[in-house]
Amino acid sequence: MRLLFVGDVVGRAGRAVLTEHLPGLRARWRLDVVIVNGENAAGGFGISEPIVAEFLAAGADAVTLGNHAFDQKEALAFIDRQPRLIRPVNYPPGAPGRGAAVVVTPSGARALVINAMGRIFMDALDDPFRAVNAELRRAPLGEGCDVAILDFHAEATSEKQAIGHYVDGRASLVVGTHTHVPTADARVLAGGTAYMSDVGMTGDYNSVIGMAKEEPLRRFLTKLPGARMEPASGPATLSGVAVETGANGLALKIAPVRIGGALSPAMPDFW
Repeated sequence: MRLLFVGDVVGRAGRAVLTEHLPGLRARWRLDVVIVNGENAAGGFGISEPIVAEFLAAGADAVTLGNHAFDQKEALAFIDRQPRLIRPVNYPPGAPGRGAAVVVTPSGARALVINAMGRIFMDALDDPFRAVNAELRRAPLGEGCDVAILDFHAEATSEKQAIGHYVDGRASLVVGTHTHVPTADARVLAGGTAYMSDVGMTGDYNSVIGMAKEEPLRRFLTKLPGARMEPASGPATLSGVAVETGANGLALKIAPVRIGGALSPAMPDFW
């Protein structure tokens, strides 16, 4: 199967480059599963219900979140009626929404999508390792699903690498989000799980991790609170990762995807 994961969509510029390119990529690459991280899509902080609908209409099969999941307060209500919107699975019991779902895509693929949040340099949540393990046991690869994708929203590379090795052979793809900078370590692990420490953001890289430069620079220079940070609005890069799996759901190939904007372009050479 052919999978595409698109990294953190930041603001209007990120949404524009996603909706411009995703429908064509889905058709041209004959993608079976598309997952988009949308936790920064609404003004850089959280997501709205119309944006979720926009991403699904553009070709996403599911939208994952992260530490900004509920920054838009209406998400506390609408997440329960959006079964393809996935927040971190390791929120405490009783949190609205869901942290994992088996999504049936237009190609007929059963995709287990898990979102989890790290705990190093992040808000304290429940243990992500135990939570992810429970979801993989609930819908094992090859039995409860055809492919399994984990979006691990975390700061520390060590924690990301650790969870990648922890689920190696049980997931099709483990991809890191949150730091908004793509890493150069896309590879297939020994057990057959595709892995990348951070997929990067879909947004304007002439920025400070997606935010217009002036306010972050002012805060670093003065150490004083100030205006609300706003997403940068220049030409954006679509940052993602492409994966091809075999009949058992494990990965055969992985490659970064970068389209438009300031970063050097990258495309998979196996499709």
